[in-house]
Amino acid sequence: MALPRLLVLVLAGGAGGRLQLLTEHRAKPAVPFAGVYRLIDFPLSNCEHSGIADVWVSIQQHPTSLADHLANGRPWDLDRTTGGLMTLPPFQGTERGGWNTGTANSLWRQADLIRGFGADALVVVSSDAVYQLDYREVAEAHLESGAEVTMVTTEVEADDASRYGIVEVDGDRVTGYAYKPDEPATTTATNEVFVFDPGPTLDRLEQLQAEIGEEGLEDLGSHLLPAQTSDGLARAYRLEGYWRDVGTVESYWEAHQEFLSDEPPIDLDAPAWPVHTRGGRHSAARVLDDGQIENSLLSGGTRVSGNVRGSVISPGVVVEAGATVVDSVLLPGVRVRSGATVTRSVVDDRVDVGRGVTVGGDGDVTLVGRAVAIEEGTEVPAGARYPDPEDD
Repeated sequence: MALPRLLVLVLAGGAGGRLQLLTEHRAKPAVPFAGVYRLIDFPLSNCEHSGIADVWVSIQQHPTSLADHLANGRPWDLDRTTGGLMTLPPFQGTERGGWNTGTANSLWRQADLIRGFGADALVVVSSDAVYQLDYREVAEAHLESGAEVTMVTTEVEADDASRYGIVEVDGDRVTGYAYKPDEPATTTATNEVFVFDPGPTLDRLEQLQAEIGEEGLEDLGSHLLPAQTSDGLARAYRLEGYWRDVGTVESYWEAHQEFLSDEPPIDLDAPAWPVHTRGGRHSAARVLDDGQIENSLLSGGTRVSGNVRGSVISPGVVVEAGATVVDSVLLPGVRVRSGATVTRSVVDDRVDVGRGVTVGGDGDVTLVGRAVAIEEGTEVPAGARYPDPEDD
C-alpha cells in the first residue's frame, strides 16, 4: 500500500513579540537555541526523521533572517528536484494577496496552493517550541480516525495554561476547546501541531471567511478549531515526551537551563534522531589558561579566559580574563570584557559588554538587545531590557 501523501506547513510568520528584543531584527524561527541551532531546526528535523519531503515555510517577518539559514533545505534532506522545501512569502496579485493576520488567515491565503498539491493530510506546525515528534505517525493515526483535525497535546503547568489552546478530552475525542482562556478547564494544551483533512478544513475556512471576513479568521484557535470541535470532528494525539514552548524570554532562558542538566530532556545528537542545522564555519572552542568552565554548553569559535558557569555560549563569543558569566545565554559574537559580570541574562548577537559592567543578577531574566555596546561601568539591573524599548 502506498504511503499517504503528506504536506507540512511550517507557520513562521508571526511577529514573536513575546520574545521582545530577540525578535526585533529577526524572525522568531531564526532565534538561536542551544548554541548552534535555530528554533526552526526542530520542526524541520522532525520532518526529516518522519520521512516527509514536502515542506512549505510561511514567513513574513524579517524574511532575510531565515533565507540564508534555510537556503535549499539540504541539512534536512529537503533539496529535491521535485518537492522539498518551499518558502511562502506574502504576495499580491490575487484576491488572497496581502499580509497574514493570523495562522488561520495564512492557511486561507494559501488554500488554492494547498488544494492543488493534493495531500491526504496537511500537517500544520509552529516554530517556537523545542521537541521531537514523528509527524508521519500522527498523520497516519489521524487518517485512521476519520477526524477533520487531530490536535497534538501535552500537559502544561496550571499557572501557565492560559497561554495555550486548552482542550478537554474523552479518550482520544476532543470534547472542548478554548483558545487562551482566562480560566482554563484543564492543563491539557495543544502544542501547536495539527493534522487536518485538507478539503473539509479549507471548505470550512471558506465558510468562516464568508461569515466574518478574512481578517476575522485570525488564528487557528479563534474560530476554526472551536468549530471543528463543536461538530465532533476533533481528535487528540498525546505527546508523551519533552515539549517546551520558548516563545517568551523567561521560557527561552528556562529551556536553556534544562539543557544544561546532567540528563538533558533531549539528546540533540542522538544517532536515531539528531537535530540538524546549517553548519557554520567556526574553529574549535578555546579555553585559555585562566578560563574556567562549569556545567555549560560551549560552541565552536568561542574563546574563554574568564569564568563561565551554567551558561550557553554560542559561536564566536569571547569571555575575557577576569569576566564572569553565570546562568546566562550568550548569542553569537558577544564579547564580555575584563571585570564584567553577566548573571541570569540573555544577551543578543554581537553585544559588547564593557569593562566592569554588571548585567543582571538574582531575580527576573535580563535581556540585552542586538549589537549594542554597554559602556564601561554600566549597571543593568535584574529583569531589565537594555536598551529600554520605551526610550525609542
